[in-house]
Amino acid sequence: MLLSRKPKHEDRDGGVEQGNVVAPPAAGLPAPSRQSLRGLDWFIFFLADVQTGFGPFIAVYLTTQKWTQVEIGLVLSIGGIVALIGQMPGGAIIDAAKSERLVAALAIATIGCCALAYAAMPIFAVVVTAAILHAMASCVLGPAIAAISLGLVGPFAIGERLGRNARFASLGSGIAAAVMGTVGYLLSSRAVFLVTFLLVIPTLIALSRIREHEVDIARCHGEMPRDSADRGDTNVWHLIRQRPLIVFAFSVLLLQLANASMMPLIASAVTARSAQWATVLVAFCIVVPQAIVALLSPTVGRKAQLWGRRPLLLIGFGALAIRGLLFATVRDPYLLVLVQVFDGITAAVFAVMVPLIVADVAFGSGHFNLAQGIVGTATGIGASLSTVLGGYVSDKFGNATAFIGLSGVAAAGLLLVLLVMPETRRTGLVATKEMAG
Repeated sequence: MLLSRKPKHEDRDGGVEQGNVVAPPAAGLPAPSRQSLRGLDWFIFFLADVQTGFGPFIAVYLTTQKWTQVEIGLVLSIGGIVALIGQMPGGAIIDAAKSERLVAALAIATIGCCALAYAAMPIFAVVVTAAILHAMASCVLGPAIAAISLGLVGPFAIGERLGRNARFASLGSGIAAAVMGTVGYLLSSRAVFLVTFLLVIPTLIALSRIREHEVDIARCHGEMPRDSADRGDTNVWHLIRQRPLIVFAFSVLLLQLANASMMPLIASAVTARSAQWATVLVAFCIVVPQAIVALLSPTVGRKAQLWGRRPLLLIGFGALAIRGLLFATVRDPYLLVLVQVFDGITAAVFAVMVPLIVADVAFGSGHFNLAQGIVGTATGIGASLSTVLGGYVSDKFGNATAFIGLSGVAAAGLLLVLLVMPETRRTGLVATKEMAG
């Protein structure tokens, strides 16, 4: 068996700790220590805290600084465009890096400086520059986290590790949103960015706890084991032409096309139906999915190896389609919060499945992070189109029609996975042979 049940500590034979599952290490490679694994946990937690400071708080802060909505929208749009364009270059940078930890540290330091710039000098030129730098840094951080995770535990224990990553990211985002909202209320919206800057310190400390020599550089890039006779095809065009990657990228585009505009539309609907409690209800609509992700994502990582990837993708798309139909039919604003449980299921599935399937497809190519950038670009395109199309249909035909249309897009994604997407899970037999060299 590839995986065996063990107590929650490092196996005496050098197994990789993943919750309560221990996977054998690759031949000739040291098992990651408890220090490195815990360092990765807290790095992801604090990084989520830092990134939360750049969410809706930017619009709130700039509004208090007498910025117009046009100026705020322009800054956010510039940042979004840079983030979209930078996905593939960001992945390529990580593939070319000799130390993912160093690149991640530089990106985090850049984000901290951006937060400080927002707080110190909220003039247009400074804010635009900070928005661009923040977007560029974020483009390398996502691939860096996945690469460090893959480099630590290897391709056959990565599923549960990604589930654990999603749990800590969700916990970090939820706690940070509450803390920063409180800080903004009690002090000022400027204080949110000062807190964000200070949070860079524990983030860098947690990153330093990950031991450099335990992050195997070949595994970070999705290369074949060093002692493997088959080194794999490392040509970029060979990777890009792979059918599973193309189909999965298109399915992720459909996911975002169906999902991205649901929350803004439901926030507007809740405000119209219950203006007095709108802020509280919308907050719960955000918190409920985060709690579900924190609860379910490690299980998703485990089941991905037992069941395969396709069944979980079908569950994720199915939950999204059901959510859209319920939003179209449910009128009670309080029940809409319960509907967000389905959002949590979808988010838990895809938080794990996106990097996991990319790791499957890019295995042996040496371009794991570039492949992440390709899927990240599809994510950005889908999300951008969703907000425009969803808003247009809602204005012309009403919210119910918009939600039914979004549910139909999710159903199309489900059919694409069911009929076209191949299973990408690597079997235990193959894993054992490759580990043995």
